[in-house]
Amino acid sequence: MRVLCIGDVIGSVGCEFLRKTLPPFKKLKNVDFVICNGENSADGNGVIPASADFLFKSGVDVITLGNHTFQRKEIYNFLDDESCVIRPANYPSPSTPGRGYCTVDMGRTSVSVINLMGQEYIDARVDNPFYKVDEILKKIESKIIIVDMHAEATSEKKAMGFYLDGRVSAVFGTHTHVQTADECVLEKGTGYITDLGMTGPIDSVIGVKKEIIINRFKTKLPERFDYASGECALDCVIFDIDEKTGKTNSVERYSLK
Repeated sequence: MRVLCIGDVIGSVGCEFLRKTLPPFKKLKNVDFVICNGENSADGNGVIPASADFLFKSGVDVITLGNHTFQRKEIYNFLDDESCVIRPANYPSPSTPGRGYCTVDMGRTSVSVINLMGQEYIDARVDNPFYKVDEILKKIESKIIIVDMHAEATSEKKAMGFYLDGRVSAVFGTHTHVQTADECVLEKGTGYITDLGMTGPIDSVIGVKKEIIINRFKTKLPERFDYASGECALDCVIFDIDEKTGKTNSVERYSLK
């Protein structure tokens, strides 16, 4: 099975570029299943039902989220109703809207997707993701299991990859919006990359107008983040996974422009 994982989609400009780019790329690369991080897919930050629906209609099968999940209150009920939009599983309260993992029946096999969030250098009060993923894996029967580790620290993402090596099919990192060049298959058969990157404007700082970020660094004062526009890229990887063993055969990294 060929699983395409797409980096954080930035606002309507990123959504529109994904809709234009994804269908022909899926066909070209014989992609069977698509996972996309959509926590920034709404203009003005966060995710809303309309932006999630747009991604689904563009060819995405599962949407993962992150620390901006609950930025927009209109998403709360949607998370409870839509099983294929998942938020970080390690939010501490049992009353937190939504779910942290899902399983999709593909007919010949099933694919489970788990969303976790790191604790280091990120503004989120969440439980330990290592203990949480152990708990979730006891409940999952799928051979193919993919994990989105949404985290700031590369070391935390790398540690999660090694921790889950041989226990899941693939681990990819999101959140930092910069694609890393360390894609690999780990020793026990788990595909890995520290960060997928993002889907959005190239002439930007993590998708935001560069002047805003520069001024923030200079003045140390808060700034409203406005997404940039212009030429875009879609950063992604394809994990080629053996359906019988759940192990990854190869990892291919792309930045589509």
